[in-house]
Amino acid sequence: MKSDSQANHVYSELRRRILTGQFEPNARLKEDHWAQKLGVSRMAVRETLTRLLGEGLVFAGDKGGYFVTEMTEEDVKNIREVREILEIAALKLAIERITTEQVKLMEKICKDFSNMMENGYVMGANEADIKFHETLVAASGNPRLLKLYYNAHIPLFHQKIGKTKVYLEDHELTNKEHLALLNAIKEKNLSKAEEILKGHFKRGEQAVLDLF
Repeated sequence: MKSDSQANHVYSELRRRILTGQFEPNARLKEDHWAQKLGVSRMAVRETLTRLLGEGLVFAGDKGGYFVTEMTEEDVKNIREVREILEIAALKLAIERITTEQVKLMEKICKDFSNMMENGYVMGANEADIKFHETLVAASGNPRLLKLYYNAHIPLFHQKIGKTKVYLEDHELTNKEHLALLNAIKEKNLSKAEEILKGHFKRGEQAVLDLF
């Protein structure tokens, strides 16, 4: 595997694990451990950690090393505001541009989410939840908007809620909201879709804040 390919592989893997709550906040990410685990060079891991540092997903310790950033209450509020701005903007474009393939993908994601929660696979459900919203933003047909969304760390919402009983009890409502939103998009009912999405954001924000 070439060095660029190695670095991209490590970046995708570690970023995914951070955003889906598979690391405890403040957990140390050791170069040698991840190089061995992923079968890559330490340089590829080092490049990834530097990149994640720039994105704010990890921080450098006083005595060296990289650690997973812990989300604060202020982060939750700020991310929810950014999320609403970006996803509502994406929704306004997606309602006219979404393709049949993207609709089918979002329907499949909803089924996957429900199946994973029924089987107790919370991390997989987290990934499905994230994928649903990323697909919505991608359906805007605007790659710059999608890039902004990726860099906003919106999936960090799941860092806390994904490991709790609250999320298990909440999954049915989450899936109902996703399906209702998708139906509104298919009907090209923008006002209804906006109402559902804003309510979804607000409820998600409060669920996370209740854990602090």
